[in-house]
Amino acid sequence: MTETTAGPTPGRLGAAGAAVAVAAMVTNGLAYLLPMVGARHLAAEELSVLATVLALVAIAGVAGVGLQMAVAVHRARQPGAPTVRVTLVTAAVAAGAVVVATPLMVTALRLSLTIVALVAATTFAVVLAGRWLGELQGEQRFLRLAWAMGVFAVGRYTGMIVTLVLGADVVDTLVAGLVTAYLVLPVLALIARPASNLDGAPVSAGTALRIRQVTSAGTAALAMLVVSYADLIFARQLLSPADSGAYSVGTVLTKGALWAPQVITVLALPRLAVGDSRLRTTMLAIVGACGAVLVAASALAGDLAFRLAGGEDYASLGEYAPFFAATGALYALVFAVVNAKIAAGARWPSAPLWVAAGVLAVLTMAVAPRTFQGIMWCALGTAAVTALVMVLGLSLRGTSRRASSTDPAERHSPSTEAVS
Repeated sequence: MTETTAGPTPGRLGAAGAAVAVAAMVTNGLAYLLPMVGARHLAAEELSVLATVLALVAIAGVAGVGLQMAVAVHRARQPGAPTVRVTLVTAAVAAGAVVVATPLMVTALRLSLTIVALVAATTFAVVLAGRWLGELQGEQRFLRLAWAMGVFAVGRYTGMIVTLVLGADVVDTLVAGLVTAYLVLPVLALIARPASNLDGAPVSAGTALRIRQVTSAGTAALAMLVVSYADLIFARQLLSPADSGAYSVGTVLTKGALWAPQVITVLALPRLAVGDSRLRTTMLAIVGACGAVLVAASALAGDLAFRLAGGEDYASLGEYAPFFAATGALYALVFAVVNAKIAAGARWPSAPLWVAAGVLAVLTMAVAPRTFQGIMWCALGTAAVTALVMVLGLSLRGTSRRASSTDPAERHSPSTEAVS
């Protein structure tokens, strides 16, 4: 018997969950520290460039998030299944998409060709890392997953943070991040080396992961990241450099509330993939409670939140802190629903998210005032409606499946486990 078939015991799962939570805190802490350091060492224009590049890498690199989720679901069902070919294809497509979008980024976002090239190269490394993280997650080797998450976070962010502190400009900062991101990839491969049976024999391989599975998960993850980062992109395009820089500080709070409860979905995904549907309600409840706590905290200490995120110059914007935090908390619920749908084999889990992204674009570009507050309210409203629709939709489908399972002819039908 392997560790992937038995899964962690409750005691080990608690320790593993704590380790993943610490690794997530390190990852998020470094991700938040980077723009905070940038706000103190870069002019408003360069800070806006840095924030925009981070958003673009997050959007393009979300193919790695989709790859990780697809690999995790597949490995939970088929331990040892091959993942190399699909990983290389996914990374190449993601980096190639950045190259294709070069004219748009140069004209609309006012980024140089050098910056765009760095975005493409960094994207390739970020996507590659998703393979090893997904293998560890799907096989429920959560302690090793925690180490891998921490190592990759250090490689992805510390090079840029150190370079900023030493007084480098935004280009040199991004080059440093690119180099360190590639340096840690062999370490990830070592941490995720194949599991073995108790007698030392290697785990037998299952069916290879297919591109279609990665596409489904990646499209959903991409849609989620697009809709959650779109307001930052619109701020870069529509606001003055000073206002867009201030807005980028606010989105640090959004991303904090978005990613704070991610450990819950990381631990739940492999169990959801093998049919533990009762865990879904628990996951949503915990994510929602975490978001409520973060919004309340930001309402009580908004000035401090903005001061920590961007420095003393941005403390006056503290009254907007709970709105940015609420946007992130709502999208955290959306992300949890996306994970549940992917684990259940949903065919089009991304459809509501693309609709939400389109609505946000129309509101921001054609309806709302082109101001700091106008973009903020559009983002919050879109997040609220999207979360409501997706959570209610998942609950209604779950109720429908439970009702249909009372029919003996359907109780064991595989189709009753899928979310349409």
